[in-house]
Amino acid sequence: MNVLRTKSIEQSLEDTDDPEYQLKKKLTALDLTVFGIGVVIGAGIFTLTGKVANQYAGPGVVFSFLLAAICCALAALCYAEFASTVPVAGSAYTFSYATLGEMIAWIIGWDLILELMLGASVVAQGWSTYLVLFLDEIGITWPASIGPADSAHFDWGHVNLAAVLLVAVLTTLIAVGIKESLRVNLVLVGIKLFIVLFVIVAGLFYVSGANYHPFIPPASDPIETSGLTQPLIQWVFGIEPQTFGILGIISAASVVFFAYIGFDVVATTAEEARNPQKDLPKGILGSLAICTVLYMAVALVVTGMVPYDKIDPEAALASAFTSVGKDGFATLVAAGAVAGLTTVVMTLMIGAVRVLFAMSRDGLLPHGFARTNPKTGTPVRITLTIGAAVALIAGFTPIDKLEEMVNIGTLTAFALVSIAVPVLRRTRPDLDRPFRVPFSPWLPILAALICVYLMVNLSVETWLRFLVWMVLGFVIYFAYGHGHSRVRTEEKTAA
Repeated sequence: MNVLRTKSIEQSLEDTDDPEYQLKKKLTALDLTVFGIGVVIGAGIFTLTGKVANQYAGPGVVFSFLLAAICCALAALCYAEFASTVPVAGSAYTFSYATLGEMIAWIIGWDLILELMLGASVVAQGWSTYLVLFLDEIGITWPASIGPADSAHFDWGHVNLAAVLLVAVLTTLIAVGIKESLRVNLVLVGIKLFIVLFVIVAGLFYVSGANYHPFIPPASDPIETSGLTQPLIQWVFGIEPQTFGILGIISAASVVFFAYIGFDVVATTAEEARNPQKDLPKGILGSLAICTVLYMAVALVVTGMVPYDKIDPEAALASAFTSVGKDGFATLVAAGAVAGLTTVVMTLMIGAVRVLFAMSRDGLLPHGFARTNPKTGTPVRITLTIGAAVALIAGFTPIDKLEEMVNIGTLTAFALVSIAVPVLRRTRPDLDRPFRVPFSPWLPILAALICVYLMVNLSVETWLRFLVWMVLGFVIYFAYGHGHSRVRTEEKTAA
């Protein structure tokens, strides 16, 4: 019972030419970079910046963003090497299948589906909140009975119609074609970047140097958590997350790390890139670099406009402009958030579709599920399935407390991809690698260790939910995937 069989690189590449399961190669380096920016720049830039500055690091949150970006860059280098070497849909799932074995690949694929679908659902709910805020700003009232509701005020039977409608429109767009989806994404990312840059430039006129003193506030008491809500590292070793000071900046880096989550989704579209060997590294690393600069600039502006201890953690940018008498700018921020979160939901859904497509094509899920439409070049059945699942979760459930599930799924994928780089270097030194991670194996190992450290900073309840999801995945794998695997079937036929 070989659960650690690997799928050869050659077989993975050969599968991309099967006309029944073939995706269209339409994406350029610009498309991929915009794709990455579209998913990374989202709610984080509108809310997370102020929240972390207020609660963890003060103006020193700029260093937190830089530190988190360096951590992400280590994982991004590993993704770039794999994506350029094995330009096949599926991202970390496909990479781990070629190196760590089928069962590990299944775990990663199952993990990514959770991350991407739940992430899209969470952001769709956030989008509906910003939509209602924006409509209020322009004098239109959205009925509360069909609008967003947090878990404290949620009643079963409540429908978040705004979130459902968003997912329905995006599902249709994704089914029509990847290039069409990316055209809409390009327009929305352009609007989002314009508003973010406008906020940065306009905010500079209201920055007060006094608000930067002290730039790194003196260390304060640790964050009080207990029971299932405490970080795993605190439960095991008694290490408490710190606020302010140097340790506060490091704690803040663990939080803002998740503002960068999404650049790895670029790798899920590897099979649709025109020149994956060159364009994928550019798209992955380029989008990460641009987002880092924007995050740091926004952090400087917000903490310069408002003293860090008076920042509104729920709506930092909008309240910052309100505090200086620019209420109209708050409307602009809300509009930017609506455009920004639309691209995030769409990109996460595209990523989930591509991962599920790769798993189905390999037989670990029903094979016929992966067939692509000859006209659109997209897996329409999978697209509709993902769309329906995201709409149900976003529209009919209170999931704001499950956001950390997205984080633990992403970090698990980051860690395993980082480990897989030196493994593939050792097992297949003959492969052409258009992009190579420098200082291997030390840099990939460092990337994996950082991801593990960030994972143990997540709450105990998140780890328990993650284990339940993994157990469900193992049941499906041994009940169906293991026996229907294409690699296993081909091995038996050859024997």
